[in-house]
Amino acid sequence: MTLVQMQSRSANANPVHRTVNDAMEAAGPQVCDDMTVEVALAVMASARAGHLLVCDEDGLCTGLITRARLATVRDSAAYTDRVRLRDLLGDHGPVTSPLTTMAEAEHAMRYRRLDALPVVDEQGSALGVLALAR
Repeated sequence: MTLVQMQSRSANANPVHRTVNDAMEAAGPQVCDDMTVEVALAVMASARAGHLLVCDEDGLCTGLITRARLATVRDSAAYTDRVRLRDLLGDHGPVTSPLTTMAEAEHAMRYRRLDALPVVDEQGSALGVLALAR
């Protein structure tokens, strides 16, 4: 897996010391964790996005949900139209800091088998997304 660099924040950044901040994408669509699966899928379709950042009632990022994950949930036998995004993420999904090194982030994403990871500030607000190359 190779990490995608959507926008370079520092053209002269030493590759050994590159951080998530150097490679993250813009945050993209953010939704509240009380949204239902069907509404989230509709938001993704209209935004032409492959994922949504999920935030709690205080606006803090609690995780990221992908179209594939939502489709799997919707197609399962246990699905009801009352399933909310917070039910899928639990307390909080994995997130990373913009100060995390690229090597650490890549390792964490491989270990957890993630294609994308929300980047949050010290307070938990979404700053962007770190995504793997397609």
